[in-house]
Amino acid sequence: MARQPIPQVFRKSATAAILLLVVAGLAGAAATKGILFPDWSKPTKGTYKAPEGEVGKKGSAESPWSTTTVASSIMGKPVEGKTTSVVGEIIDLSCYLQVGKHGDKHRDCGQKCVRNGQPVGLLTEDGSIYMLMDEEHDPRRDGLTEFRKQAIDMMAHIVTVHGTLTEVDGHKALYVQGSVKK
Repeated sequence: MARQPIPQVFRKSATAAILLLVVAGLAGAAATKGILFPDWSKPTKGTYKAPEGEVGKKGSAESPWSTTTVASSIMGKPVEGKTTSVVGEIIDLSCYLQVGKHGDKHRDCGQKCVRNGQPVGLLTEDGSIYMLMDEEHDPRRDGLTEFRKQAIDMMAHIVTVHGTLTEVDGHKALYVQGSVKK
């Protein structure tokens, strides 16, 4: 059996070691729980124990979806939803998921992002993330709701959000009722 030159053996060993380090690093990152960069910037207003305000109206457990949502659903059966209230910080999902930004230092940027169509989120004390959106299907589709304006005004505030919770393949969404323009 021919011996491999030492540099080639070294390269293979080094490549294997680097690959193991990358895999271990990714596994560690995936296992991380909690708020990203929790000490970088605190919320502008409110705390998890004393939220600054409320968003949405409390729905009924018997009918978690509005009539327009039920009417627009396939065969009159929306995805299963549960009415709930969740306390968290209003965030711009795009910046949080991309670079971990939230809190008062990110308030202006978050407001600009949401004003320009980026998704709105809610960051809970344990680091869970919910996508927030208007619940009323037809008014939302037709631009007749004010939820986005509320989210912009409350960016980086810790609030209580009332809505209908759904979860599809690990993606949590909280649909907020009560923001149809009058």
